[in-house]
Amino acid sequence: MATIAPPVSLNAALREISAEMDRQFDALLPVPGDPRANLYRAMRHAAIGGGKRLRPLLVFATARLFNVERTRAARAALAIECIHVYSLIHDDLPAMDDDDMRRGKPTVHKAYDEATAILAGDCLHALAFEILAHEATHPDSHVRIELIDDLAHASGPSGMAGGQAMDLEAEETSFDLNTVTRLQAMKTGALIACSVEAGAILGRLPSDQRTSLRGYARDIGLAFQIADDILDVEGDEAAVGKALRKDGEAGKETFLSLLGLDRAREQARLLVEQSIEHLRDFGHEADLLRAIARYVLERDR
Repeated sequence: MATIAPPVSLNAALREISAEMDRQFDALLPVPGDPRANLYRAMRHAAIGGGKRLRPLLVFATARLFNVERTRAARAALAIECIHVYSLIHDDLPAMDDDDMRRGKPTVHKAYDEATAILAGDCLHALAFEILAHEATHPDSHVRIELIDDLAHASGPSGMAGGQAMDLEAEETSFDLNTVTRLQAMKTGALIACSVEAGAILGRLPSDQRTSLRGYARDIGLAFQIADDILDVEGDEAAVGKALRKDGEAGKETFLSLLGLDRAREQARLLVEQSIEHLRDFGHEADLLRAIARYVLERDR
């Protein structure tokens, strides 16, 4: 007789992963009793507390498909979150998006200063690869190298940083839908895809068998950004924890400006449905991934 899997509680999973990441960052970033203390405080300010922790949750949710040890998944999740937090610190700088608030508190350059914020981001970037290179992440060096290679690709000029460069150009140039889609697939989608890929890499799933998971990640990445564009217009700044409506004021083309609200909302819904369809060959063990896809569309921050 088949057993019935218990329902997935996404809220419980988000709380659990948020607490886990806070514990990991607390252990990673003890404040030293030397002149680097302010640097560490700045990193802790950015990394601990707040945030959706969507990327770490995706690592854990994918890793569970392959019964990966939780401590290994936690290290991969922490490395990816280091990259995500570094990118937020740098994106908020005056030379980039010039934001004063992030996750409901002052941005790092406001709480400290610009030089400290730059160094805090640099350090988190370096720590990500230090974490993945350590044997505690996985005893097989080939697995560790693949994790490092994928995260480097996702965060560099072909991924997040390249997408940010395109985003800066968007203030001076009108982009069509294909270009905006490519921009967001790099700036936002690449690290989301890396989070799913990391779980599969830890589970030793061969690269040629990851097509469905890559399709899932691609679709939720685009749905996430469309939902973000909608939140930027309809959201509440107190709930979101940062300034809204800045893209429109800067004259940037977004999914919303190109598609309109109704079409954008429908496109996001279709992408979520499509992402869930990519998981059709998995059973109840993928229910958390399905719940995450729905959350991407329904979230309010």
